[in-house]
Amino acid sequence: MEITSHQLKHCDLVQVTGHVDNHTAPQLAQAFEAIHKAGRFKIVFDMSGVDFISSAGLRVILNAQKACKKWNRGEVVLAGLSPQTHRALSVAGFISLFRFFDAVEMAVGSF
Repeated sequence: MEITSHQLKHCDLVQVTGHVDNHTAPQLAQAFEAIHKAGRFKIVFDMSGVDFISSAGLRVILNAQKACKKWNRGEVVLAGLSPQTHRALSVAGFISLFRFFDAVEMAVGSF
């Protein structure tokens, strides 16, 4: 798994390529925590490169959303989901917890 993070004008963009599983989820959690520790809570998570996400990865995304929404500071929005990833979020019951966008540009523009 490869993670890149960019600070933009109104939000942060986190992009992941590969599998998010039990072994790689802690790296994703660290990326989100670094953004939170810097005092930023508006995050676009580009999942267009995610081939697979496990329950550990879903838990990381949920925890990041909780941290962002605490005291109405921001949120995590998801962009570029594959049908398999969308299905995993749906089965886990996470669909109502996130906003979804087809393209990163649309997600960034939502802030």
